[in-house]
Amino acid sequence: MTATTGIIWNPSKIDEDTLRSAVAADLGEEVRWWETSEDDPGRGMAQEAVDAGCTTVIAVGGDGTVRAVAEALAGTDVALGIVPQGTGNLLARNLEVPLDDISAALQRISAGDTRQIDLGWARLGDDDEERAFAVMVGFGVDAQMLVETDDDLKSRAGWLAYVEAMGRAMAGTEMTDVTVTIDDEEPREIRGHTLLIGNCGMVQGGLRLLPDANLDDGLLDLLLISSDGALQWLDTVRSVVWDNGIRRLITRDESTVNTDSTRFHTAARVRVELERPLEFEIDGEEVGEVSSFEVRVQAGALQVL
Repeated sequence: MTATTGIIWNPSKIDEDTLRSAVAADLGEEVRWWETSEDDPGRGMAQEAVDAGCTTVIAVGGDGTVRAVAEALAGTDVALGIVPQGTGNLLARNLEVPLDDISAALQRISAGDTRQIDLGWARLGDDDEERAFAVMVGFGVDAQMLVETDDDLKSRAGWLAYVEAMGRAMAGTEMTDVTVTIDDEEPREIRGHTLLIGNCGMVQGGLRLLPDANLDDGLLDLLLISSDGALQWLDTVRSVVWDNGIRRLITRDESTVNTDSTRFHTAARVRVELERPLEFEIDGEEVGEVSSFEVRVQAGALQVL
């Protein structure tokens, strides 16, 4: 590791002395430091690091910090390292970056093995600005809520524990009319309450919401949920957790199972128009209500360590 390494760290996530001690022990070379702020979660600092000639930029924080740094590094030759310090750490999980071990994460970065991955970009409404996402975007049931199961219940009931968690997550969701245009296909009129579009599919608890999602396949994966009532909700749980999760692991059958209430698609571009404005999320962060949005994939946009 050389002095061309920059560190973008979120002071709300980690003690500075702890981080500096770990960096000194595991990187052993001079690095440049940037601290995130409430006004800038990391994009501006990462751009400064690129302009300063850094060839590796390490994001130390949660998914928001990682997303902001990745947005600045997209399309460059600068590699992204991750020291996960958030709650979800979803990109880190999908990349199998060590969690809860700063030293192990830094040593992985120091090894220098890079991988080229895709990024997604979202444009909300009439906004000219696109925002990057490394994990997923969408509306409806929050992806993280889907895996907030009771640990004791999970140990006793296995995957059925997700029924209780998803039931809580479902509370307050309402069906709405959605028009979805996938790539160059004709628009589809559908009805549902949740649409997730992702670059990778695993969330907390090891659950794969998007079983076919791959970080470097040049495609985005979609999950539309239209459960209405207890029976369809159970059908959704079975589809997500069993048919497209545990069953695939056991049987090694990679075929995706769609149901009346749970449908999966892949696309390079997606346009969505909503009957009414709904809260929208980018990598777990609420960004306000939207009535329409477009997403696209940028294949091979980012080098990660």
